[in-house]
Amino acid sequence: MAEEHYKGGCQCGAVKYEVDVDIDQSITCNCSRCQPLGMVLAFTPRTKFHLHSGSDALTEFRFNKKSIEHLFCKICGVESFAYGQLPDGTQMAAINVNCLEDVDPRALQTQHMDGRSA
Repeated sequence: MAEEHYKGGCQCGAVKYEVDVDIDQSITCNCSRCQPLGMVLAFTPRTKFHLHSGSDALTEFRFNKKSIEHLFCKICGVESFAYGQLPDGTQMAAINVNCLEDVDPRALQTQHMDGRSA
């Protein structure tokens, strides 16, 4: 499967976005944030991510190296995406595949990342 267009957002609907992303390249991670939240993540350049509503409903959490801007809805608490960058400076969006419309993330063949050891 290749990159496709999706709609997504938080549980309460305050945060809504559209994104072009290849969910067949999704990962799971065992870091102290992703594992407890059950995140399934897919990455795409920020230019392919468009936040339509909810910027005023977002709050931020940073941990460890504080390089990833974990953004979650302050109404329902769901982290539907985060912002970060690659080592070369490319701005990226990390999409929580659990928050995409009409997607069953449990049906994906995800790759596991050992974030706990990073």
